[in-house]
Amino acid sequence: MEIDQIINTIFPLPELSKLNLIQHISEVSYSKGFCLMKANKIIPHIYFLKKGIVRAYASTENNDITFWFGTEGEPVVSMKSYVDEKPGYESIELLEDCDFYVLETEKLKTLFNEDIHIANWGRKFAERELVKTEELIISRQYKTALERYKDLIKEKPYLLQRVQLGHIASYLGITQVSLSRIRSEIR
Repeated sequence: MEIDQIINTIFPLPELSKLNLIQHISEVSYSKGFCLMKANKIIPHIYFLKKGIVRAYASTENNDITFWFGTEGEPVVSMKSYVDEKPGYESIELLEDCDFYVLETEKLKTLFNEDIHIANWGRKFAERELVKTEELIISRQYKTALERYKDLIKEKPYLLQRVQLGHIASYLGITQVSLSRIRSEIR
């Protein structure tokens, strides 16, 4: 997905503001398995996924818990680093070879002070990330594993072809055995 499409998906900008923002964005590529962000580190960049898929996870003593998948067109950001300039709690692993657009957080904050349109774009960016987090929390608190799996099939069916079942089970908050039972129930 091209950067101007990603920007417009977040919030359309006037052409001059968009060009001003884009001139501070560069492209990077990393291979499958690369750790884009590490927990307990301040991440001074915002990434936008041009191509590929990533997962966000938190590590416990016994395993990693996947809580988010990012795909083409989505921002990849540690909100704690972005908002508070503090170490984030998540790690981000590439599940495929990925191409990203990258923007330094400090540069973006400077642009907020220089251009009200970019500042409003940044507000919409943060609001969208908040809504995604809210939806995830509500899903985990009020829906069964079967309902969460059905939502995944409906909203992001491509994940089932592109992501290991172990990561999907973790994302749903269940074991792989339970996921297998749910999948056979639905068939």
